[in-house]
Amino acid sequence: MNEPALKAAHPHNAARHPLPQRVSPAQALVWLKGGWGCFIGNPGVWIAISVIFIVMLFVLGLVPLLGWAVVLIGFPVMVAGMVLGCHAQAQGEPLRIEHLFAGLKVHAGNLALVGVFYLLGGLIAGFVSVIIVGGAALTGYIVEALAGLGLGLVSGVVLGSVAFSVLWVLLITALWFAAPLVVLRDTPPLDAMKLSLSACFSNFGAFVVLGVLIYVLIWVAMVPAGLGVLVLVPVLAGTVYSSYQDVFGEVPALPAPPDHVPPPEGTE
Repeated sequence: MNEPALKAAHPHNAARHPLPQRVSPAQALVWLKGGWGCFIGNPGVWIAISVIFIVMLFVLGLVPLLGWAVVLIGFPVMVAGMVLGCHAQAQGEPLRIEHLFAGLKVHAGNLALVGVFYLLGGLIAGFVSVIIVGGAALTGYIVEALAGLGLGLVSGVVLGSVAFSVLWVLLITALWFAAPLVVLRDTPPLDAMKLSLSACFSNFGAFVVLGVLIYVLIWVAMVPAGLGVLVLVPVLAGTVYSSYQDVFGEVPALPAPPDHVPPPEGTE
């Protein structure tokens, strides 16, 4: 990816704190269609990017003790690279495998900070759920009733799971637009996550529909021995880019055809 294209992707004269727009729930289908459009624009390169992306996450996850932390911190960097690949396609530029690593050239530090916040959020979600389960078990023990202890454990596990799920959803919504905002709007990482959270809740209906559709697509992608994931990854990357453009008022997801210009008078 050439240097001018990287600079154009995040102009410093652009608004760093754009206001999210509200869209209808039906736009979730449009976003997925835009993601599919990005994929079919160059399926061979996208599949290669998916393979490298999945292998890198797997290998990093094997690193003892810190592997999972490295995966969470590096995840936004690679997502940003795929978003830049979608942006290049939308600008009529060729998609390249090295787009996956383009995030390392554009605000790598800020993208890594997004990953750090993602990691901390995940740790907090896990800690809160453990506290809830432990508190419920302790309550059952204090009342000195075996049945109460069992009931406390069951209710604690249920409440802990609910709390973890809610906090994780909040974390995902804070992450959804963060990478595009950092690389395309030059937005500071914490501000990008706050804007992402605000944008997702401003369009609650659209993201509920999108979440259900993605859940179904994940199961469908796993049916052919998991090979559908190689298609799902770029489709989701394109969906992130398409939804970002829609909510934050960027350029169209796919290049629009030029307007018809009538010939000058006196010519055929």
